[in-house]
Amino acid sequence: MKVSTRGDYASRALLSLALHGSDSGPTTVRDIAERTGLPQPYLEQILLALKGAGLVRSKRGVGGGYVLARPPQEITLAAIIRAVDGPITLGDFGPPHTDGACDHDGQCVLLSIWQNVGGEMRRLLEGYSLADIVMMASGELAWPASDLA
Repeated sequence: MKVSTRGDYASRALLSLALHGSDSGPTTVRDIAERTGLPQPYLEQILLALKGAGLVRSKRGVGGGYVLARPPQEITLAAIIRAVDGPITLGDFGPPHTDGACDHDGQCVLLSIWQNVGGEMRRLLEGYSLADIVMMASGELAWPASDLA
């Protein structure tokens, strides 16, 4: 799975809201765009999707903008990705046959593996909340270890 640009931007926007808290009131799209370096028109579309998923609330007019709709510890990376990209899967392969009747050589084994890997991705993304990421960004929690070594 490749995290889409929408998923990345949505995560960055919500992290910005979490880092700056809602104590000072709503944050404008322009301020979020400036802090994150994201293009404002695209960010507006993403924030609307996040609002539709119940992850942010908006206030119109003077002093308006966006705030997190829930505490940062209740918003996971998985919820953010699902809000803008839909279900977290490796692909649109369908379920494996369970009766041992594969249409093609070994296909059912691979389909089962893809389902397992997709489940692991979901589990990992559910394990990171915005609160965790805020703590990592501020040095209060260790960054995740990279498996790229």
